Amino acid sequence: MSLKVKLGLGLATAVMGISLIGGGTYAYFTSTESTTGTFAAGYIDLTASPTTVISVSDIKPGDTWEKSFSLKNTGTVDIAKVLLHTTYEVGDYGSNNQLDLGKYIRVDFLRNATNDLPGQNIIGSKTLYELQQMTNSQDPDVVKDILGLLTDWIDNSGLDKINNGETNDFKVKFTFVNDGDQSQFQRDSLTLHWDFEAQTQN
Repeated sequence: MSLKVKLGLGLATAVMGISLIGGGTYAYFTSTESTTGTFAAGYIDLTASPTTVISVSDIKPGDTWEKSFSLKNTGTVDIAKVLLHTTYEVGDYGSNNQLDLGKYIRVDFLRNATNDLPGQNIIGSKTLYELQQMTNSQDPDVVKDILGLLTDWIDNSGLDKINNGETNDFKVKFTFVNDGDQSQFQRDSLTLHWDFEAQTQN
């Protein structure tokens, strides 16, 4: 075997040895652990008790009625606001009305007895007609304490919402406004719809 061939074989062997040594420096152990994530949405569920806020008969101008009702959050997420939407239909007996009976049924006050401080009214001296004319952005929030930022500062988790499982109690006073001769309203009826729209925090 010639010297040139021997040198070539020696060089190849050396290169192979170096490559094995170099390859060895990149050997390592591995271990992999898989994880998963889930997103389950909570819910809000507002219930009213009783579902009939008021039911009166044989009413006459000048009569007043004070009623109580409750709203409860039976869901899993806090309710940040509850908008009150008002609609009504008048049953015009004899089809002789010149006026809208809803303009003569007045909400003297609607008070959140749980959240509001004494004397605060969510609604004060608004007729059903005026409440029905309000747009969605104008509808009163029956949860928002009138003091607003002050109560947020005192307890930013309490007074301005209905936490899950909590109940807010309300008092409301209605008046059939006495405004002279209202004979046209005799035997008429009015069906009031109060829809409470619960919303989570924006």
